[in-house]
Amino acid sequence: MKPTRKTLVASVIVAGIGGAGPALASESASLPPLQVHGEVSFVSGGIGLNEAAAFKRAAAAYPLEMMFVQKAGARNEFVADVRLSLRDRSGAEVLDATADGPFVLARLPAGKYAVEAEYRGERKKQTVEVRRRAHRRVVFVWKFHDRPEARVVGSAN
Repeated sequence: MKPTRKTLVASVIVAGIGGAGPALASESASLPPLQVHGEVSFVSGGIGLNEAAAFKRAAAAYPLEMMFVQKAGARNEFVADVRLSLRDRSGAEVLDATADGPFVLARLPAGKYAVEAEYRGERKKQTVEVRRRAHRRVVFVWKFHDRPEARVVGSAN
């Protein structure tokens, strides 16, 4: 069984440019419901053209934006079902969740965080500093592995 693939116009989704950009901005796509984990509130998703565009429009209102992709030759593909863990400077876990799509937008207190994202058994780690009144974007990229259990949700470029 092959993974489900949805074709997305990458220049619209990733860069927010192109002829379809203004048309998408005028559509009424909303974000999925906000979730709360302790002091962290977040929203995850971005599957489908309209929802991905809604995430791109809303990203600047959140201190932290995370995006998940895998390399597929010359292309990047969005992925979902990424296990996510954020730990503060003291090592306390402030978020433990599974991304419902290729985007996670989070509101959390200012500080340094260790971010760990796991996709199909492969873990990636990054450190991010969240600042007051600033937006930070973190992208996690995995190598492409053509496995049926992979949930590919569209093109990221």
